[in-house]
Amino acid sequence: MKEAYAVKRTVPPSAEIEEQIDQLLAVGVGENPRESLSELAKLGARLIIQRAVEEEFDAWLGRARYERRPDYQRGLRNGFRPRRVQTAEGELAVEIPQVREAAEPFVSRLFPRGTKLLRTEPLRAMVIGAFVRGLSMRDVESLCEQAGLGKLSKSTASRICSELRERFEQFRRRDLYDIQLAALFVDAVFLSVRPDGPKEGVLVAWGFTEAGERVLLSVLLGMRESHEDWLELGRDLIARGLGAPMLIVADGAPGLIKAVEQCWPASDRQHCVVHRVRNLLAKLPERERERIRRAYWQALDDAVNERDGKQRLQGLVDELDKAGYTAAARCLADDLDALVAHLRYPTRHRRRWRSTNLLERSLGEVKRRTKVIGRFPGETSCLTLVWAVLDLYITHATNGIKFTQLERQRLKRIRDEGPDQAIPEEVTAA
Repeated sequence: MKEAYAVKRTVPPSAEIEEQIDQLLAVGVGENPRESLSELAKLGARLIIQRAVEEEFDAWLGRARYERRPDYQRGLRNGFRPRRVQTAEGELAVEIPQVREAAEPFVSRLFPRGTKLLRTEPLRAMVIGAFVRGLSMRDVESLCEQAGLGKLSKSTASRICSELRERFEQFRRRDLYDIQLAALFVDAVFLSVRPDGPKEGVLVAWGFTEAGERVLLSVLLGMRESHEDWLELGRDLIARGLGAPMLIVADGAPGLIKAVEQCWPASDRQHCVVHRVRNLLAKLPERERERIRRAYWQALDDAVNERDGKQRLQGLVDELDKAGYTAAARCLADDLDALVAHLRYPTRHRRRWRSTNLLERSLGEVKRRTKVIGRFPGETSCLTLVWAVLDLYITHATNGIKFTQLERQRLKRIRDEGPDQAIPEEVTAA
């Protein structure tokens, strides 16, 4: 006999998943942040799929939950049937609505008969694409069909996209008083923010907390990436309660450097070593580039502290000057103290904290996602997509860092003694 799946429910399954998400967010990441974030990602994927199915069923039935329409009676609700699907987030449990007294059974387009694997990446692309394209149902349907997901109702797309906008607004307004930053990374990406006109800068700030967690702090429009734009970002972070970071990692843009020194004068400033070597090699002939590149990285890799690193780089400056590469020597000598600021910090994390590479990789993902869109309908759509992608690749990433007890003590000494004090080198047992 066919198993009966009818279950008495006072709330839809999507509401139960929402409650689970709220409970998880209320508890926080706890002692196992990776497991908590993984569970949050699974619940988020379940919520998107479950809502899509419920909205599709409402459209198929012709009425919403608890709605009475005597003039249109396609069938009666008959509980839910559980189904487990394999997705990029692992195996997920989804409840499929059932119907009785109907001429035909309800078959979701998201779950065609015989399909064992549901790919959620196209679904995620559909949600983001629907938002940035101004909630055009034609675009939504096109994206869904390309993903092999059939058609979703307009109310489903509208609800999901409205929630994305609301979450972004909450992100922009949230207070930062409880965040203690060990390292702050700032950079920008230029995108076609409007239907016409030149590309504009989107300024991004994220960092590592003293607990080792990755945190996205700000996504802000910065027309020309000028001093005023960066100053606005810094003042916004300060106004929302962010304390001075211990180390700030940025490229060599003059306006950015001026804003950083104005907003956080007591913080160490690290000039991105990757940006510097690019500028350096551009001023050398082809035959010398590989040799100077190796010497540059060896000087930074072998240095044991700031003084040693500065002496090694100064030796390379003198070598370039004697060889007649005056422009290259001036380029390397400029802002030399900022190139070695990372050498004050725990040895295990220096390579990560001496460049903006981690942020640039995430911004590269932003460019890849936005390339297919072309121009955005406006700055709200642009900023929300950038935030959504960075939130996925920064906040929810599992590659955070862990500080040992000795590293925590070293960070505490750096914070207490300030940037001008020499910090004893850590000792590692053999």
